[in-house]
Amino acid sequence: MLPLALGALGVVYGDIGTSPLYALRECFLGEHPIEISPDNVLGVLSLIFWALTVVISIKYLGFVMRADNSGEGGILALLSLIKAGEADRSAPRPRFLLLLAGLFGAALLYGDGVLTPSISVLSAVEGLGVVTDRFNSFIVPITLGILVSLFSVQYRGTAGIGAVFGPMMLAWFAILAALGLSQLLSEHGDHVSVLAAADPRRALGFLWHHGWHGFLVLGSVVLVITGGEALYADMGHFGARPIRLAWTAVVFPALLLNYFGQGVLLLEHGAELRHPFFEMAPTWGLAPLVVLATFATIIASQALISGAFSLTQQAVQLGYVPRFTIVHTSDTELGQIYVPAVNKALMVLCLIVVLMFRESSRLADAYGLAVTATMAVTTFLFYAFLREKWQWSRLAAGALCSVFLVFDLAFLGPNLLKITHGGWFPLAIAGVIFTVMTTWKRGRAELSRVLAKGRLPIGLFLADLERNPVQRVPGTAVFMTSNPDGIPMVLLHHVKHNKVLHERVVLLSVATARRPEVPQDERVEVAELGRGFYRVLARYGFMQAPNVPEILQACRPRGLAVAPDEATFFLGRETLLPTGESGLPGWRKALFSFLSRNAPSATAFYGIPPNRVIELGAQFEI
Repeated sequence: MLPLALGALGVVYGDIGTSPLYALRECFLGEHPIEISPDNVLGVLSLIFWALTVVISIKYLGFVMRADNSGEGGILALLSLIKAGEADRSAPRPRFLLLLAGLFGAALLYGDGVLTPSISVLSAVEGLGVVTDRFNSFIVPITLGILVSLFSVQYRGTAGIGAVFGPMMLAWFAILAALGLSQLLSEHGDHVSVLAAADPRRALGFLWHHGWHGFLVLGSVVLVITGGEALYADMGHFGARPIRLAWTAVVFPALLLNYFGQGVLLLEHGAELRHPFFEMAPTWGLAPLVVLATFATIIASQALISGAFSLTQQAVQLGYVPRFTIVHTSDTELGQIYVPAVNKALMVLCLIVVLMFRESSRLADAYGLAVTATMAVTTFLFYAFLREKWQWSRLAAGALCSVFLVFDLAFLGPNLLKITHGGWFPLAIAGVIFTVMTTWKRGRAELSRVLAKGRLPIGLFLADLERNPVQRVPGTAVFMTSNPDGIPMVLLHHVKHNKVLHERVVLLSVATARRPEVPQDERVEVAELGRGFYRVLARYGFMQAPNVPEILQACRPRGLAVAPDEATFFLGRETLLPTGESGLPGWRKALFSFLSRNAPSATAFYGIPPNRVIELGAQFEI
């Protein structure tokens, strides 16, 4: 339990653990600053306390993390648990809208994956400006250099450096607590009174007194709970209990002490402050604190980058995006993966973001929107989970989720007002990804419908083969097909044009189950069809990468021995013509055709020996 909890500190809590760098500063010194006064400081601290308590402690750790799919969490895992995950355009409207909301929430996580490294590293490097003004002109170049270095080492995986993440973040949280205590116990007056912020009346009174301005401040308060969704998304790596233990014993107390300590400093020095977090440190400790903060933000960034890789793998397996080259960087850890294309895209976008905004304060406006929208989507999906899986009544499920939704929408509202000040950026990223996901899913459905029209029943094909035999040659041919029913089009083209068949023909289909992993003994089914034909169906979870040589190895004890380096693999290469009469709009047809043309080949994705592959092309109208 303790080693897992320590590991959770390094991966799960990196994002929320670096929020003290900028969250409270944005409330009093940001885009919509509130006057620094005892009542206002206590009011904002009360909002922070109850945001952490209700959203993180109660919502995510207490309830949402219990909605696990065989131990895995995250929006797509939650979506796969409820009926909305199986919906399509013909499904009831509420269920289909819930599916779209879930997909858009998943797309927003990519926006979070771009903004988190950018704002975290930039805010840490800005600490150099507190040390001396001479560093101000170097803050952006240093940030860009750190980001390039961070993405450049992703191909090595986190397995080699993961062991130091937990201890380093433990040291970070210890420093957070120590800095906060040093202010709370300072000799400049009795500032322990800031602990009165735990009274919810302080938060409500602040909002009531300031009205619209107080509502805008919520857009900065939400920065303290960024990373909350990561608790759920990374649950499969550590388990729920270690994550809860790390939060209760280390993270929550350290964060509260640090925020309250910053509150004391604000009361002492007020508008003289530029960066409350760094100015809590003694002069001799400022430079080391900047270095430690930079390392902490790199770790926080790593968590979101790895999360983007995992989300991509889930989306590929569930059929929402084209195949990507996925590299497993560890022989023992399933979640240790590297997706080169996603890594390059995240790096370029992060560099663009830093060059566009140049200051963490300006970037904070864009940051909150992606986080709050994702949290609201999770609440809607969790309501469906309570109704379908736990069989809660509408009243009970609605009452609980309404409490969560009050917080979600209260934080989302002011962030919607920031759309013109940078909030459009994560929405634009999410919009592009959402469009790709929905287009690919619909396009594959339309293509499957077209292919189904030309598919020949197995019985009819074998009967025709008996009446009109073709030349059989030694060896084994493996035909990859997405549908386990009928004869695939690529086989029909092969017989039509080459007039020959191998002695053994294997029709291999790979299906994705709506669970993270499928055990080895349940993964492969083999059926003999007669006349040297075999049907092989392999099932993988959405967190597993299919591997054809591995599948064929599993067929051996089931009576089918095929050597991958001796078999011939036949793959279909479809050329799509956007001239058909499908329900897809013209622009979606063009986008789907473009995605299909540029998707990586099945050879690399399925681990097929490339020198054993024959591709046969065909044209289809969609």
